[in-house]
Amino acid sequence: MATIINMPRLSDTMEEGTVATWLKNVGDKVVEGDILAEIETDKATMEFESFHDGTLLHIGVDAGETAPVDVLLAIIGDEGEDITALLNVDTTAAPQEEVSANEPTETQEVASIPEGLEIINMPRLSDTMEEGTVASWLKQVGDAVEEGDILAEIETDKATMEFESFFSGTLLHIGIGVGETAAVDTLLAIIGPEGTDIAPILAAPPTAIKATETPATSEPPSTVPTQEVTPIEEPTPVVTTTGRVMASPLAKKIAADRGIDISLVTGTGESGRIVKRDVEQFTPAVTTATAAPVQAAVFVPAGQEKQEEIPNSQMRKTIAKRLGASKFSAPHYYLSVEFDMDPAIEFRKQYNSIPDTKISFNDIVVKAVALSLKAHPQVNSQWFDDKMVLNHHVHVGVAVAVEDGLVVPVLKFANEMALPQIGSQVRDFAGRARSKKLTPQEMDGSTFTVSNLGMFGINEFTSIINQPNSAILSVGAIVQKPVVKAGEIVVGNTMKLTLACDHRTVDGATGAQFLQTLKEFIENPIRLVV
Repeated sequence: MATIINMPRLSDTMEEGTVATWLKNVGDKVVEGDILAEIETDKATMEFESFHDGTLLHIGVDAGETAPVDVLLAIIGDEGEDITALLNVDTTAAPQEEVSANEPTETQEVASIPEGLEIINMPRLSDTMEEGTVASWLKQVGDAVEEGDILAEIETDKATMEFESFFSGTLLHIGIGVGETAAVDTLLAIIGPEGTDIAPILAAPPTAIKATETPATSEPPSTVPTQEVTPIEEPTPVVTTTGRVMASPLAKKIAADRGIDISLVTGTGESGRIVKRDVEQFTPAVTTATAAPVQAAVFVPAGQEKQEEIPNSQMRKTIAKRLGASKFSAPHYYLSVEFDMDPAIEFRKQYNSIPDTKISFNDIVVKAVALSLKAHPQVNSQWFDDKMVLNHHVHVGVAVAVEDGLVVPVLKFANEMALPQIGSQVRDFAGRARSKKLTPQEMDGSTFTVSNLGMFGINEFTSIINQPNSAILSVGAIVQKPVVKAGEIVVGNTMKLTLACDHRTVDGATGAQFLQTLKEFIENPIRLVV
């Protein structure tokens, strides 16, 4: 009996996953415990093992693809088993549940789009556009449409722009009337063969109608290909009475990107309008040695604009989502202090003189923070919509920078750990974080977070609270500077720390009292070991 395997939830915050690689292929034998794939979550790339024996009959999410949790990932069953019926099952209704391939299944409600029919949704014509208003339609239902024809003028949040068709056919339906406003991706129009019945499409739920993907704008070539010498034919662009060349906005943009004089391009669109394909197919003519010289203005740009698109990883998208939610929902305020680090410097020097012992200033800060939190549970608290939780255990998260962003492994019961234990575990976490070997359990459960950029030479900074925690401590570099001691100016070493607090749980006086306790531990580090 075939078994449906859905995209697993490999962390508490995971909403979608990317298949980094498949370690089994369709047709391979699978034994319980075999690693099926490596899946990139919002926190790490993890191995996903099979809980079933059989043959891998189907892969639903290819390597490099991203899919939400509970989407069909794979099917394992008996070799040669018919799984046709299972491929139409709504897998989100019963994840990881065995379903007989011979039993009838309920298929998802998806509109069947006839061949040749093109669904066009409200386009996103600017980077900030969320909705658009149809200023005018230049085509009406029943009109023939050619690729490159202007369908409508659409008012965005920045300008009123012409929207051209990427398809040829007959305009069968207009979904948004003149003057109406609709969100991006709302059904705008349908183009297809004349006489096509579109009633089933219009009757389907909006979410069941998938828009036809429009072709992406081609990148300009990096080199100009060698052209055979041909006689010059003068183009005959259509020019308005005001002297403006008739060309679509997309054609103008491509021409500008490629340094092409738009007036040299011959248009093949409606009424001779220059469209995208005309610019892409345009070849600058070259003269022979005997050909008459042609005067043409050629613009040679002084530089070249260059961009690189990097797809957001699951980790980066989650960081953006969670920290954005924290910053704009939790009322942050900041308390900054400066500590005398001379005692800590001397303490560390003596401690590291013990054979096979090495601790860092970060270890000293983490231990001092853990002991201070034990004395101030209000700072060690967490905010939820219906309650506030005071934690009497201390789990300190330590922010670690990795290639894709930031992870926060957690030192469980940090107040009970010795300084060498803290140092050893932090180094282990940091190494495995950079090689994406941390487990979700090692990154869950923090009650407070420490972020240290002092090692990068940052003197002072603020951090965003890692919710649902109530506070986070930002640790700067140790700086040598003139200080006043016993009424005299001497050379001293200081360090600035900034405590970010959620005002819903931690009042200003509470945060200040926590920092006073922290100061006592750091400026009297012998208290950390007695």
